[in-house]
Amino acid sequence: MYCRPVTILLAVFLTLGAVSSCREGTASGPEMHVYPSPLLHCDDTVLVFSPRACRDSVPAVFLLHGYSDDYKIWSRRTDLQALSDETGFRIICPDGFYKSWYLDNADTAKMQWRSFFWKELWPDMQARYGLYPDKTFITGLSMGGNGAMNIFLDHPERFRGAGSMSGVLALMQSGGLRAGIADILGVPVDDPACLAASAVGRVSRVRELCDEAEAAKKILVITCGYEDKLYLPSARRFADLCAEAGLQYIYMESPATHCWPYWCWAVRYHLDWFNQTLQHGIKAYGHHQ
Repeated sequence: MYCRPVTILLAVFLTLGAVSSCREGTASGPEMHVYPSPLLHCDDTVLVFSPRACRDSVPAVFLLHGYSDDYKIWSRRTDLQALSDETGFRIICPDGFYKSWYLDNADTAKMQWRSFFWKELWPDMQARYGLYPDKTFITGLSMGGNGAMNIFLDHPERFRGAGSMSGVLALMQSGGLRAGIADILGVPVDDPACLAASAVGRVSRVRELCDEAEAAKKILVITCGYEDKLYLPSARRFADLCAEAGLQYIYMESPATHCWPYWCWAVRYHLDWFNQTLQHGIKAYGHHQ
């Protein structure tokens, strides 16, 4: 069952002050959409920041948060309205909740986040804003890095590209969070199903679902701090798998740990690389520091 979301226009939100976005030629604050979802068994709240400079076919990026945070965290940590204005992207921030991992729970009576995205959130965002496959991206940090890549790999034909910032791209390599992931998947993290649910286990889907010309236009951006010892191995592995599959990708390690100062820096680079892809196309492979 699809539930129509409630929409609220926010003139002032958190620490952003008086901000405005462009929606059908009218200045307003960032938009808030609330989805009373039967798939989630609760409400999901989504913030949307649109560039002040109105134009048709605005490119869009879904921006996912990490473990233990919510839809507000990105806008608390960095000025998303300014980032939208600077880059021209409409920035869409859904709530992935404290520990959904952007997955469907094995118990259908519990949260089905991925089904919510495709059956409720995506259709509504498409109807409201127009999500053009050649101009739509998704990226996220940590838990959201795996979520972003997995959502892209569900339907790569619906995106131009995807990104991961310090992403938990191999769920079996998730340290102390392994128990929570096992609860969601309904299997131990050393079960093959855990690999199948991880971004590192699904890279081949781009070639399976896209023809050669379409696959060649996709861009995958993988960034991680080289002091982020827990998640760096899966970032490197994912980049290697992209190379083996002949996919267009950018991989960058930086002097950083698993921390917000790094992610606030990295997100601007992700949007810049996405923009470069839109304007010029990118053929950049390999390791950059």
